[in-house]
Formats: sequence, C-alpha cells, structure tokens
Amino acid sequence: MDASKTLVVDNGTGSLPPRADFPIAESRLSGYRHNSHLFSSPKFVKCGFAGSNFPEFVFPSVVGRPILRAEEKVDNLEVKDIMVGDEAAALRAILQMSYPMKNGIVQDWDDMRHLWNYTFDEKLKINPRESKILLTEPPMNPKANRERMAQVMFEEYGFQGIYVAIQAVLTLYAQGLLTGVVVDSGDGVTHIVPVYEGFAPANLTRRLDVAGRSVTQYLIKLLLLRGYAFNRTADFETVRQIKEKWCYVSYDLELDTKLGTETTVLVEQYELPDGRIIKIGSERFEAPECMFQPHLIDVDSPGIGELLFNTIQSAEIDIRSDLYKHIVLSGGSTMYPGLPSRLEKEVKQLYLTNVLKGEGSRLNSSIKIRIEDPPRRKHMVFLGGAVLANIMKSKDSWWVTKQEWEEKGITSLDKLGIVNSSS
Repeated sequence: MDASKTLVVDNGTGSLPPRADFPIAESRLSGYRHNSHLFSSPKFVKCGFAGSNFPEFVFPSVVGRPILRAEEKVDNLEVKDIMVGDEAAALRAILQMSYPMKNGIVQDWDDMRHLWNYTFDEKLKINPRESKILLTEPPMNPKANRERMAQVMFEEYGFQGIYVAIQAVLTLYAQGLLTGVVVDSGDGVTHIVPVYEGFAPANLTRRLDVAGRSVTQYLIKLLLLRGYAFNRTADFETVRQIKEKWCYVSYDLELDTKLGTETTVLVEQYELPDGRIIKIGSERFEAPECMFQPHLIDVDSPGIGELLFNTIQSAEIDIRSDLYKHIVLSGGSTMYPGLPSRLEKEVKQLYLTNVLKGEGSRLNSSIKIRIEDPPRRKHMVFLGGAVLANIMKSKDSWWVTKQEWEEKGITSLDKLGIVNSSS
C-alpha cells in the first residue's frame, strides 16, 4: 500500500499489533512527518501530523447553526449556515450547538461528516486519498459504530488504509507500558480499563457515568444554593471555566468541610463575563466529590476509587500486582489538584480493609499501589497514537487496506483483532 499520508483518528477501542517488533517508546505520535495525522474526538478534536509531540490543532468537536439569520458577520467572522469547531465556539451565543459524539460514540453521522471535513480540509489540509488513518474508539464501542466509521473513511473519503486502537492501550503506550490500568475520565464518562500485554479484556472494563460534565452541572447546583443565578444551559461554559480554575479534590473531606464552614480560607473570587464578582468556597471541593460519591448527584454506582479497586480485584490473581503498580490517569477530568493522592488513599484503604483484613503492617510489603499522573494526560491518547503510527508507517500488513475493504467489506476489520467492543 503506497499511501503518502497516514492519519490517526482518536475514536475509541482496538488492540495493539503483536508484541514482537513493537518496542516500548516514550516518543510521541509518529508516522511520516509530512503524511501522518491524528484526529481525536471526545469533547475536543486533537489533530496533527504524526511525529509531533503535541496536537497541531485543538478545537471543540461541535457543530453550530444560526438561531436567527439576522447577521452576515459577527466580530469579523462570517456567519455560515453550518459552523464547526473554533468558528462555532466563537459564535456560540447566536448558534444552536450540537455535539456529534456522546461518550465517544457517534450519534449524528451528518454532523460528524461536517467535523471530519473541517478537520481534513480546513485544519490539516490533507488529501485523504493519499493517506492512511489510525482511528481510536472508547471502551465497549458498538461494533456497528466501528463498521460505519470504516465505511465512511474508505468509501466517502477514500483513505488508503485504516487501523483501530483502544484509547486505554494508547494511553499506556505513551507511558512506555503494555500492562496497567487506565483511569480515563473526560467530559461525559469515566472508564476504568485494565490492559495486559497490550490487550484490554472487555469483561474487565468498567464504566462510571460521572465525569467532567457531571461535575460542572453539580457546581451549578451548588452555586444556585449559594444564591447565584445561573442558567444551567446558557451559563454552562462559564461555570466550566470556574471549575477548571478553582476546583480541587479533597484529600481529607472532614478537614476541608470544617475549613469551609468555620473559616474563609477556601474562598476565592471569580469575575463573570458581565463584570459581576462571585465568591466560591467549599463548592471548590464539593463539586468534584461527586466522582468519589456519585450518590451526591443521584447516580447509583460506586465512586471512582471503589470502582478502580473492584476492577483490579476482578482480574486474575496473578496479574493484580502488575495492575496495582501501574494505575495511569488519562483525560481532562483527572486534572483536578488532589485527585491522584485521594485516589491512591482510597485504593490503599480498600485493599487494607478487604484484602489484608486490617493488618496495616503488611500493606507496603504485600503490594505496591502507584498512581501515575502524567502532566500531559489530557493528550495521552494522542501521544500514544503517535508512537503507534510511527511504528506502523511501513508495516502495511497491520493496516486494513482499501483493497481489502473492497474485496471483503466489513469482514476485513476482523484482522484488527478487536475484542473490547459490544455487538
């Protein structure tokens, strides 16, 4: 397959090629510098040329349409019938916004095409017919979603080859690992995915429907209780920015609660777009607490710490120690200050209580529990995909080629060996 460009697209699940001839590397998403690209689409698209250490472009995966067709231009931006990405975000006040993907799964294929067109044509400026593309999927991605995506890439865009990779596997690969547990929390959902020797068994993958959006919505509720008038829809972006600036995860909930009620040490100010100043205190740690106590937002599920512990304990006993010592955080909703230490504290306490039966003297000698929090974990999938694209660039046998697609159709995807998906 002679494709002069190789594109990488982050959509969700897959498996690595056989371990042989697949060296561990700390380099980033690679391929031919002139012909490889990455596309990532949860809440934000992250795209760029393989071989780079950082996405060339990061923009919202959003499509907007004018609510009223009254203006031709706003702030020197032309108001089009369909606006995508940065352009849509800049004019969100006059647009009806839609997100083509939910929890990493395509919900609106027409809008997804607008997003892909914008990525390939306006941002990367590549010719798909001279390119290969590496796609990613979220854990438990429906098989039909993968097949439809492959069909669009081959038949509508004309890519010369595709490969599909599990996001969690790419995260570990960016860390130079093949075995570990990935705690991936983005905007809509949190996944806990054990990976062993490059494979992510579907029966061990766990999902928590609490993530960044949940925290923002809970913060809106807490601020309403404080007396501030926020609209849950119109002010969502403003509150998200407040969350990212001031929220943190409490290591000692009892102490922080006491500080919040008896002192003003936690109080910070934030200036709203209209010039008003609001104060935020105990809400700073109360909002992210819903990730550890989902019942606070009426979600019937164990919190992220308990779910992580349960997930590792459900694995085969002989691989648990490898999983405990490589717990890797990924995604924007793992960026809260204090989250890594709180998560480690909870997992250790659960292990002490449930496995060691309270014998604290055996904790350090029994097993090593380590949380890895890479500073660039917002982009871990991109970075891991870069490594993979570089290794695969000259190995045509690892790709599903356009010729194979034309000859075998969707059955050609079987060569990818994807096991972490739903029917």
